[in-house]
Parts: sequence; structure tokens; C-alpha cells
Amino acid sequence: MMPGLMFGATLVKSLKSPWAGVQLSLGHAVIEVPIILLIYFGFAHFFDNNIVRLVLSILGSGMIIWLGISMFRARFELVQKGKDLPYSSFVAGILTSIFNPFFLLWWATIGSMLIMRIIDFGTAGLILFTVVHWLCDLFWLSFVSNLVYRTHSLWGRKVQGALFISGSLLLVGFGAWYLISGIRTWFS
Repeated sequence: MMPGLMFGATLVKSLKSPWAGVQLSLGHAVIEVPIILLIYFGFAHFFDNNIVRLVLSILGSGMIIWLGISMFRARFELVQKGKDLPYSSFVAGILTSIFNPFFLLWWATIGSMLIMRIIDFGTAGLILFTVVHWLCDLFWLSFVSNLVYRTHSLWGRKVQGALFISGSLLLVGFGAWYLISGIRTWFS
């Protein structure tokens, strides 16, 4: 439910489809489930390395900034000509997950603490945790995409254009913030 990259992608992709939230959450799960499994089986310490964090920040930030600039450049064709972004909602779910350095760091810190609490419940606990966690993403993103899809015809082209500009700036802003945070962490 936290505003961020995936939420912004959901807003933009939902202009074309009420199923954008479902597809984004499926793409997100493609990245998130393996991370959950890796942490469960003891690989959380990989993210403790400052070099790994810096590389994730630089690569992730660069990709997020590129996505924002691409969306900004395509805004006219997206709004005026009714075209869509060059990637599907499913791919957007993957991209906004894998290139978000704080998503990975969240799992390496808070997420790994949650997983450590379910270890005592074995495989059943892991499965239940993963399914419930994903269902929360699915329900929230589905609600947002349905709301946007059903109401976007009430918005004028200026509002839709502003949405694309805002989404673009949000992506570039998050990318810059991730980059600066990664570099500051490296030097501290």
C-alpha cells in the first residue's frame, strides 16, 4: 500500500486495463517469491555487503531513471494517441521490483526478520506467509487498477497528461533518491 514505483506503474497501466494490478502483482511475485525463498534458506547475509548495496543502488537507480525519462518522452503518444507503454503490466511488475534497491534492502532487513519468525512453522508457515503476503499485493493493486480504469474516462486529457508527467517525475525522483542514498551509505 506504500506509494512507490509499483503504485505509480499501476496508476499508469490501469488507464488501459482493469487487470493491470493483477498482472503487476504477478510480475512482482516473480521477483519476490525467489527472494523470500533465498532468505528462508539463509542467503540474507548477501545483502549485508556494502559493495552489493552500492551496485544495486547504481544499477537500480539508473534503470528507474531511464523508465521515468522514457515515460515522460512517450506521454504525448500515450495520452493523445491512446498508445500504451512499450512493456506489459506483468513486465512492469518485474522491472519495478528488481530495479528497486530499497525493495531488496527491505527484504534483507525487515523482510528477513519476518521470515525468521516463521521458520519455526516449517514449510507450511513459509507457504502461508508467501501466499498471504502476495494476496495483500494482489488485492491492493487490483483495487487501485479497477478504480483508475473505471474512473479515467471522467478525467480529461490534461489530467491524464499530468498523471504521466507526475509518474515520470516520481520515477526519476525515486531513482535519484536511491542513487544518492546508496552513495551516502557507501561513504558512511
